Amino acid sequence: MTQIKKAEAANGNVVTLKAVAAHVGLSAGTVSAVLNDAPSAKHIPKQTRDRIIAAARKLDYRPNYFARSLRKRRTMTIGVIAHEIGDGYSSSIIAGIENGARQRDYFFVTGVHRHDRDLFERYSRLLIQRGAEGIITVDFNLAHSLPLPAVAIPGHVDNEGVTNIELDHRHAAELALKHLTDLGHSRIAFFRGHPQSADSTYRWNAVQDVAREMQIELDPQFVMQIDSNDSTPNLGYPYGKQLLATKRPFTALFAYNDISAIGAIRAFQEAGLHVPIDVSVVGFDDIPGAAFHYPSLTTIRQPLQKMGEIAVEILIGRIEGERDWQREVAVQPEIVVRESTARAKT
Repeated sequence: MTQIKKAEAANGNVVTLKAVAAHVGLSAGTVSAVLNDAPSAKHIPKQTRDRIIAAARKLDYRPNYFARSLRKRRTMTIGVIAHEIGDGYSSSIIAGIENGARQRDYFFVTGVHRHDRDLFERYSRLLIQRGAEGIITVDFNLAHSLPLPAVAIPGHVDNEGVTNIELDHRHAAELALKHLTDLGHSRIAFFRGHPQSADSTYRWNAVQDVAREMQIELDPQFVMQIDSNDSTPNLGYPYGKQLLATKRPFTALFAYNDISAIGAIRAFQEAGLHVPIDVSVVGFDDIPGAAFHYPSLTTIRQPLQKMGEIAVEILIGRIEGERDWQREVAVQPEIVVRESTARAKT
């Protein structure tokens, strides 16, 4: 058995696969099969496999993924283009992407589009040039196919080569509006999403359909169109102020997302209103901070992290040659009732 000091790597002498093989007195092919978990490794005795793994750890052997990618013509890299990175919606999805990619030994690179089509196109070109093998889009109205396998979260347009992951918005609207009407609310205000947000039109259409069926009046003065790209609670704050400025009484708000709901609550509180005693508020998404806001936010939960994990599973399956891949994946919402909703005042 050849003696190799672990310190060699620290001194700039990288421990190679051949060095590990020499250390254990086996062929480089055998060592490679074990360390790369190749199918042929199952035919190697467990005692031998354990000895190889122990030697690799002792010598601080690190595989050269760059060299491996050149040999296999693979980069094991996927691109993610999101609206933002730090907001609760995108970060929850990205957490799922990270978890799924890590489990499959893939790396991902993230770009931010901010609902700017030119910026999206620029990032998609850069990712392709840098060897991304597939792309996941987050909150972008993807209007065309991409030259790589792609998954859209959410996706609503049938583009060749793109898997769409989308929420059942009709059921989401039913959950929110039934909850509010069961509490006696009939004068309900609404925040519509930014026109460039991928879910905005579909969610609002669902709200209108369900409200019509439930005979809930959609007063135009109680419908606020969000035109800001802000990803902080300031998104909803000015629209909460605008609702109050109408001087017309409303008892509940169904906001486009949690961030806008939290901003609106601040506006209501500054005006001397108490949530939920004077106004009940329902958000959408169930971002991590929704449960810790005061009052904690009643919201429609999207399985955001799970959506990210599903996207990675489908995308990597396609990258690795699966032919029978899903074109569309529907996910279901649920309502999470917390402190921001209560019975309407009579």
